[in-house]
Amino acid sequence: MSLTREQMLAEMGITPLWCLRGTSGQRVATPSEREAVLLAPAVVVADKDSSADAGEIAAMDWAALERTTAACRACPLAEKRHQAVLGVGDRAPTWLFVGEGPGAEEDARGEPFVGQAGKLLDNMLAALDLKRGQGVYIANAVKCRPEGNRTPEATEMAACRPFLARQIALLKPRIIVLLGRAAVHSVLGDDRALGSLRGKRFDYEGIPVAVTYHPAYLLRNLPDKAKAWEDLLFARQLLSTGNDTDG
Repeated sequence: MSLTREQMLAEMGITPLWCLRGTSGQRVATPSEREAVLLAPAVVVADKDSSADAGEIAAMDWAALERTTAACRACPLAEKRHQAVLGVGDRAPTWLFVGEGPGAEEDARGEPFVGQAGKLLDNMLAALDLKRGQGVYIANAVKCRPEGNRTPEATEMAACRPFLARQIALLKPRIIVLLGRAAVHSVLGDDRALGSLRGKRFDYEGIPVAVTYHPAYLLRNLPDKAKAWEDLLFARQLLSTGNDTDG
């Protein structure tokens, strides 16, 4: 079926702001005027929730945060997602694990870490006598899937950072574990090699932070699973004592 130019633009989500009134004495937009409006950036018609600024997000409760995340169009990742993936788990947690971003399966199901990397994360939790949803919350640096499951870009993490910051403020975890460099960049603003950050205590708003490898990385680099186990034991030590050298 052949589509007109306006139908194709509508399929892309670029909808018109004009309407044909046909009432006597009222002017009807010309074709060129209609096309100019059709080609205007979609942000022109964005609703209030999709354009919330960091200050507004910082004052939100869970319900507002969920609505705003679902409506967000702050970066190009929103264009091809099926849904935003805010996070999952206990909302009064001891442990907060932060990864990079949703993959294809997470994007489809609306829950982080549900693929092979998620199974490995669940095994890592079990090794600490932890279980998803019981004293544990899992989130990501970005809430929409980067195409091809690539690492989120700095601008994408910056756009999503207010949402993650508000999650942490609402959750009030006792320990944060950052899974991979993207999570480290988003939460700590640190771009050093991950190996140089392991085994050191960091701090986020008074909460101790530990760093380890992302489960997807561990699936490709099996020998580093032993290092990740060391990092989890270190995080547990921070939780129980808080005594270690700052990074």
